[in-house]
Amino acid sequence: GLLGKAIGYALGQWPKLLVFLDHGIVRPDNNWIENDIRPFAVGRKNWMFSGCPAGAAASASLYSFIVTARANGLEPFAWLNYVLARLPLASTEAEFKALLPQHIDRSLLA
Repeated sequence: GLLGKAIGYALGQWPKLLVFLDHGIVRPDNNWIENDIRPFAVGRKNWMFSGCPAGAAASASLYSFIVTARANGLEPFAWLNYVLARLPLASTEAEFKALLPQHIDRSLLA
């Protein structure tokens, strides 16, 4: 019955539960990421009208950068202004990488 299926499912997840219990850094839920992507999920229907697949891909890339900036403790608008002013001057892989939210020198955004 349904209870048997639920128990079978729970037993199948047992190794994952043990990881959670053995490693204190692992959280039992993903609420933090759910809260971060909620605006994206709410706006998803609006973005169906991006005009073309390339426009939708560009929107998704930009949104990903904004969420990554927030996740790294940066103010997204300040980070984006900084990056857009310096992106044309970047020419090496290291220079491009230094502009990513997870690698940027925070003191440069002040």
